[in-house]
Amino acid sequence: MCFPSFVSIKTIIFAAQSIRAMKLILLSTSDFFVEEDTIVNALFEEGLDLLHLRKPHSEPVYSERLLTLLPEQWHSRIVVHEHFYLKEEFNLRGIHLSDQTPEPPAGYSGQLSCSCHSLEALSAIRGRMDYVFLSPIFDSISYPDRKSGYTEAQLYTAARAGLIDRKVMAAGGINADTLPRLSDYGFGGAVVLGDLWTRFNIHSGLDYKEVIAHFRKLRKAAG
Repeated sequence: MCFPSFVSIKTIIFAAQSIRAMKLILLSTSDFFVEEDTIVNALFEEGLDLLHLRKPHSEPVYSERLLTLLPEQWHSRIVVHEHFYLKEEFNLRGIHLSDQTPEPPAGYSGQLSCSCHSLEALSAIRGRMDYVFLSPIFDSISYPDRKSGYTEAQLYTAARAGLIDRKVMAAGGINADTLPRLSDYGFGGAVVLGDLWTRFNIHSGLDYKEVIAHFRKLRKAAG
């Protein structure tokens, strides 16, 4: 059996992905801050697809307060990583599993996603999830010691095998320069963290115009 070259696969994947823009998913900062609800609301208004609310080691009351401050129209675009009861209480989109919270609540039947850090893990779990984060695709911005875990050839091979598709979201090192390459690899979306949040000082910042301007740049790069 003959397989197309990586160049041919790249062309085919790009043509298919270009029909639909990739989703942009924002991972929250680990810490709460004063302007958070205002910035998140503005990003949703600019076209943010999903917010993943990840606040490890925090008290649930702070997440409740943030969700209360956000307009209800955005609740269906928010996924929680901890305190899973918030999903039902605020009618959120779903829950996200991680090493810290590896199992959904008993009887849970809503939208489910998780994080994977290898193609082997992705292969084992993806059929049980609505979508999956795969990382680190590029060198991490937020965590300098986390380097890209995959070669270009590995990503193309995974796309050819149907392992990477629109239900797999790329995470790690996503910025305006790397984001356009993801459609070549077959990803359905991208998870943004450091590239956006490093443009605002959560401890003393008040002016978040740079965050919004950069998000527009990312949105354009995503197609």
